[in-house]
Amino acid sequence: MDEINWDDRLIGIKGSRGVGKTTFLLDYAREYFDVNNKECLYINLNHFYFTERTLVDFAAEFRAKGGKVLLIDQVFKYSDWSRELRYCYDNFTDLKIIFSGSSVMRLKEENPDLSGKVVSYNLRGFSFREFFNLMAGCKIPAYTFEEVLADHQKIAKEICSIGKPMAYFQDYLHHGFYPFFLEKRNFSENLLKTMNMMLEVDVLYIKQIEQSYLPKLRKLLYLLATNAPCSPNISQLSKDIEMSRATVMNYIKYLADARLMNMLYPVGESFPKKPSKVYMYNSNLMYPVRPMEVNVQSVRESFFYNQLLKDNKLNEGIKNAHFLVNGKYNFKIEENMKMKNNPDLYYAVDKVEVGSENMIPLWLFGFLY
Repeated sequence: MDEINWDDRLIGIKGSRGVGKTTFLLDYAREYFDVNNKECLYINLNHFYFTERTLVDFAAEFRAKGGKVLLIDQVFKYSDWSRELRYCYDNFTDLKIIFSGSSVMRLKEENPDLSGKVVSYNLRGFSFREFFNLMAGCKIPAYTFEEVLADHQKIAKEICSIGKPMAYFQDYLHHGFYPFFLEKRNFSENLLKTMNMMLEVDVLYIKQIEQSYLPKLRKLLYLLATNAPCSPNISQLSKDIEMSRATVMNYIKYLADARLMNMLYPVGESFPKKPSKVYMYNSNLMYPVRPMEVNVQSVRESFFYNQLLKDNKLNEGIKNAHFLVNGKYNFKIEENMKMKNNPDLYYAVDKVEVGSENMIPLWLFGFLY
């Protein structure tokens, strides 16, 4: 909420399924408007009402009755949403519209109606910092990547004097990214349903892929998830799911857009080239797929990639490093501090509370947002 310029008239909130987009819209209403204030209204375009009522017509009536802010959920469930949002933007200059949509949506690239008009933001799942603050009742601020590199010992000692991050770290890796862990339901079962919904709605529906291809998409996700992080063998995957190599690459990209996978490239390369490695988008996603066989090192690497993604550029590492961060810093992800120290590398170390020199606690990279 603090990052958004609320003065803009058309704001898009994108994010993967399950991170709390609906809750975010309702929290905005709660924070800025009294419960009896009729100037702000939340609507869900998945409602049957909008099968016969147009968005433009509804927005016009809302304005006429004194409406100022329209919060629109599940915008992609409405067939002509981008054109009608543009009409509202051009003609209802006293109306602010804030809408939510899937991370798969390409607001500007695929919707020329909105290019230059919409300001979009990505709503992410909980960082380890947010999870820790919530569970331990703390209010520890976020740090920049550069601050962590320069002052990690001091920062780690300060945080550890307030609470015990290591006591919460394994819980976060297992179930802390998606806010619905707070609900009194089976988290893994809920996450499996969410992953299937990502495939069925965020990929098939939005990308307009025939329903008959869903089993192939699910199989591809399973094959990648059980081996991640891995260098994908596109030819073998193509045989396994009986699709062309080009289709396999496109499907991997769709899985990345849906925030199910992360693709890691060498410096200077990007899609449609084959990634050097694919990772699960966050560590939580690794557990429902094969709960008894989760590789701990894979979990560490996925956590590091995911927590740095927001404000940093990650590429394939050089000199035996796992990652190259911002084109400058080579990182290896390690279990403990017993490795042979290479002064040309930085180390993100799991089982340590406070690091030293170029060895930084892995958990501390969860405090970047």
